[in-house]
Amino acid sequence: MADKHILHLISPLRHVSPFDVNMALDAGFDAVVPYGGVTHEDVTALVQDAIFSRPPKDGAKTGVFIGGKDAIAALDMLDAAKRAMVKPFVISLFADPAGSFTTAAAMVARAEHVLRQKHGHGLDGVKVLVFGATGVVGFASAVIASLEGAQVTLAGYDGPDRVARAAAEIAKRFGVTPKSAEARTDAQKEGLLRGAQAVFCAGRAGVQVLGARQLAVAARLLVVADVNAVPPSGVEGLKASDDAAPIGGHAGLGIGALTIGQTKYRTEFGLFRRMIESDKPVTLDFRDAFGLARDLVG
Repeated sequence: MADKHILHLISPLRHVSPFDVNMALDAGFDAVVPYGGVTHEDVTALVQDAIFSRPPKDGAKTGVFIGGKDAIAALDMLDAAKRAMVKPFVISLFADPAGSFTTAAAMVARAEHVLRQKHGHGLDGVKVLVFGATGVVGFASAVIASLEGAQVTLAGYDGPDRVARAAAEIAKRFGVTPKSAEARTDAQKEGLLRGAQAVFCAGRAGVQVLGARQLAVAARLLVVADVNAVPPSGVEGLKASDDAAPIGGHAGLGIGALTIGQTKYRTEFGLFRRMIESDKPVTLDFRDAFGLARDLVG
């Protein structure tokens, strides 16, 4: 009888994330085995090696975690892993590339909580602007918000083509219709901000995406969240520890990276615990992350 909870952590990158290894072990896995440089074509063989080593009744004690830094690649690998199952040989799966699904879930859940607490409604119909939308966290947050009924615009800094492709990929995969827009210049950012009610900043670490001048024109802004914990903040005047705090004299309330990070940590930990505690194999992605993050923030 299998009595160990084993997690196989696969990533297309050369090295797997030490963050995820630590999180999985702290959550209670008995062993975490890393596999770097894994391609999409490798997934079937790895998963089938894992499923056939234990009797079906112990399938829930084996898990595969999919990392990397590409949301689409991770979702494709997750689909490949699901197709590799040969019933009744089934194991648990969890995709969270670069921690993006749990980070995005935490950011969107925190923002939704502010909207409900301060304005009496959630994300449905809210005009959401996502900066850094072609990155993994921005992409995932755009998907989550779109699925919750928000009117999402993906803002790109390096021309219109790349961000338009990201919006088209979301539409194709998830049946929602986010918009895309170029936000390379201050004037372009200000034009987008004039209609925004919620802003998610998921830009590169240490890069200020929005300054006070841009925020000043965002008369309809209700909430702004930033995942950048490396100074300077992605949003001028927003502190990493802020939790629904006013930003200067602006009406919008700010949520900082450390506040989001606390919920992200608890979300990833909680999903690892769900894998360990479940009697049956589970499959987890950004939707499960958002559901748990939403519960955690109330």
